[in-house]
Amino acid sequence: MKRFQKGFIYLGLLCLCAFFVYAVQDVPTDENYEKERINGYNVYALQIPENLTFANEPVPLKNPDIYERMDRELLVNTYWQSNGLLMFKRAHKYFPVIEPILKKYGVPDDFKYLAVIESGLVNVVSPAGARGIWQIMPATAKEYGLEVNSNVDERYDLEKSTEAACQYLLKSKELLGSWTLAAAAYNAGNTGISKRLSDQMVDDYYDLLLGEETGRYVFRIVALKEILSNPKTYGFNFREKDLYTEVPTYKVKVDTAVIDFAQFGKKFDINYKILKIHNPWLREPKLNNSSRKLYHITIPKKGAYPNK
Repeated sequence: MKRFQKGFIYLGLLCLCAFFVYAVQDVPTDENYEKERINGYNVYALQIPENLTFANEPVPLKNPDIYERMDRELLVNTYWQSNGLLMFKRAHKYFPVIEPILKKYGVPDDFKYLAVIESGLVNVVSPAGARGIWQIMPATAKEYGLEVNSNVDERYDLEKSTEAACQYLLKSKELLGSWTLAAAAYNAGNTGISKRLSDQMVDDYYDLLLGEETGRYVFRIVALKEILSNPKTYGFNFREKDLYTEVPTYKVKVDTAVIDFAQFGKKFDINYKILKIHNPWLREPKLNNSSRKLYHITIPKKGAYPNK
């Protein structure tokens, strides 16, 4: 019996030694770390770039609080892979519309990523009533010249809503003094950010103690900017043909009422669904237009939607 006990003891020690040898060998080294990352699916800590900026304004990553908050947003958005791929696909379609309008108004190009975190580049409705890709509230929309009613809601017009967003951001920058604070104000309002700066006696977004949503807001923008600018670095792989593209269109001027958009679409060989896809700002199956206002309705070019 003692002989068997000794045998089991030796066998156990041998297994334990083998386990430790295997464990040591299995720890990734600097040499094979990147190789493993490329060849197999694993979850890795991310190396945060040293010089992250928003609108050419630096993110103070040497501050441990800022570093951790930035790390969180990069991790969350890197490993939410399905959502990330959709952002790449939609950005390829909509950024070419947004970018020249930002440039026209002198708003930094980085603000296109604000639209990404606001809506995921789709026309969504918030619980508070904000709508469209730029998530504009009704009062703000009307302040900046957008028509908002049950028949027409120009918050769903990407070009016009981008112009309204630019005007709002320019006003915020003038009032608050930095583009980073202007971005935060897009979420919390100019008055809200101004009050918190005053109450906490600071002048920088990164020094403010804010609620969860606004406190993460700029970090989320910077994270999406970093990821969408460097897909391979963050493990996103796709081909050019995998990305969405804008359908070729032209504009038709309308300065009268339209009784039936289904019938209207037939004139251009498109159905009601296709007409509404390209004109989401038309909120009903008809256009009232008692004031005979001039509207521009977007029509896809012939052959853009093959029947077969």
